[in-house]
Amino acid sequence: MEKKVNYIPAVRSRIEKKVGIYCRVSTNDMQQLNSLTTQISGLTRLVATVDTWRLVDVYIDIASSKSKSLRKDFARMVEDSKQKKINIVITKSLSRFGRDTVDTLEALKILRESDVRVIFEQESLDSSETDSQLMISIVEALAQAENESRSENIKWGIKKKVEQGTSKLADRKCYGYDSDENGKLVVNEEQAAVVQRIFNLYLGGKSVTGILKELESLGIKSPTGKDKWNKRTIELTLTKRKYIGEAELLKSDENSTYYLVSDNNPAIISKEIFEAVQKRKTQRSNVTVDEDGTKHRSASKYSSKKK
Repeated sequence: MEKKVNYIPAVRSRIEKKVGIYCRVSTNDMQQLNSLTTQISGLTRLVATVDTWRLVDVYIDIASSKSKSLRKDFARMVEDSKQKKINIVITKSLSRFGRDTVDTLEALKILRESDVRVIFEQESLDSSETDSQLMISIVEALAQAENESRSENIKWGIKKKVEQGTSKLADRKCYGYDSDENGKLVVNEEQAAVVQRIFNLYLGGKSVTGILKELESLGIKSPTGKDKWNKRTIELTLTKRKYIGEAELLKSDENSTYYLVSDNNPAIISKEIFEAVQKRKTQRSNVTVDEDGTKHRSASKYSSKKK
């Protein structure tokens, strides 16, 4: 009897995994929407490379100025995971998955409890292949690094705009000015008169407290619309260079490096009056008063006595 040989191919498992793609962008401008399209197409191609994966849903969140905190599709994805409608979630990166570290870790915990695998394509992270505690450490480290990088990028961007003269910080409104239709500073005549009065009163010998009391007695409202003025408000008014048409940008303290923009806006105070006030302030800061009312001028730390 002639032997028959039959070829029996291996039986491959056809247990399909239901995959959901999650994508998020922070704004609805055209550049971000193009980024969203790129995310979706790239992750769809990734799903297609695995025979046993079947794409069942795409979850998309687009933030807007009216609903920045809402992530309706993210919540729907989590609920679908609990209902076993999906087995795998694929997302572009950690930054697209969660808004911050706490948010990301909380979502990962819920998905892990639902036995859902999470894959971060950009970081090559797979929750099914990583110890949960190690995953937490990785997420925290990456989130911190990303936040630091984002912060540095923001600072760099602000600095470059200041250097190029395109920053809007120089046109930040303050008491004495309004903004025109182009966002440029224009003088508010009523408030400007108050600013001029403050400078003139100080040069005339009035103390900050004395100026404060006079403004209140005249019924002049503070910059915040209150009946009472704050001493700090008067002190800042007397040192604000914007009143002579200059803008100090990125100045953190008296000893820091900063940028000074000249001819930035219409002046309310002349440079001569402004400098005279600064000189008077320095002189007054060197005067001390005894309990009996006797005034003494303290020596400047830069002066020296002749021997």
